[in-house]
Amino acid sequence: MPAVAYVNGRYGPIAEAAVSIEDRGFQFADSLYEVVAVMNGRFLDWDKHLWRLKRGLAALFIEGLPSDAALAAIARRLVSLSRYSDGLLYIQVSRGAAKRDHGFPADIPATLVMTVRRFNFRQRLPQLETGVSAISLPDQRWARCDIKTTGLLPAVLAKQEARAANAFEALFEKDGIVTEGSSTNLYMVAADGRIVTHPLSASILPGIARDTLLGLAQDAQMQVEERPFTLEEARAAPELFLTSTTAPILPIVQLDGAAVGGGAPGPVTRRLGALAWAEIQRQTGWNG
Repeated sequence: MPAVAYVNGRYGPIAEAAVSIEDRGFQFADSLYEVVAVMNGRFLDWDKHLWRLKRGLAALFIEGLPSDAALAAIARRLVSLSRYSDGLLYIQVSRGAAKRDHGFPADIPATLVMTVRRFNFRQRLPQLETGVSAISLPDQRWARCDIKTTGLLPAVLAKQEARAANAFEALFEKDGIVTEGSSTNLYMVAADGRIVTHPLSASILPGIARDTLLGLAQDAQMQVEERPFTLEEARAAPELFLTSTTAPILPIVQLDGAAVGGGAPGPVTRRLGALAWAEIQRQTGWNG
């Protein structure tokens, strides 16, 4: 049963899954989501994704999520039903369905949707060798980018603009500071080899791949600095790279049409790439 969905206790094909047209996730984007990598049939960084989901639910005052054990059991069954070795587990929790009104409705159950779709992580390996391009755009998102809500229209528009420019990603800039990508966290390698990334704040998502990569860098005694940096610094940097669940690490070799550094993945990014993929193999047994 490929492309499987779970909706409030029921399993079935995604094409047959449904929620109420009055679900607040549909009408207000009153919902949160997570995307978890499934590699070699195993979940990557499961506990971290669960922590972020619960953090977001608390911030939005959404209650009624099943227990950690129940969520894990649902996720494992979805993977088993799909028979996908590699894929993406999508989790979405909304406040629930009720007559449309901006205020919170009383005593309604949350809506839990989970799906599994196939995903080819192997496509990232050649991209790690060649790098990708990016463009910069003004940041027009709301002021709580640290909460992973389904209200993604500014990111959707930015990603589409990047694709129209034949770029992989759009980087958000506000008041001269570049923060993150439309679906990625962003890093700069300084001239002295330090890895620089925007500190955790309401301006960026607390990325799971970000957290893992920074931990790996520190364990390897690589210098890490969490501070805001400007778009001009990024353009002048010898190396830039991105991380996300679907792209564990990708070098940026071109920004706004100009080469980054020498126009090829640099040594710091390459070293981090080796560390990131080794960690994936350690957690999941995935070997490409």
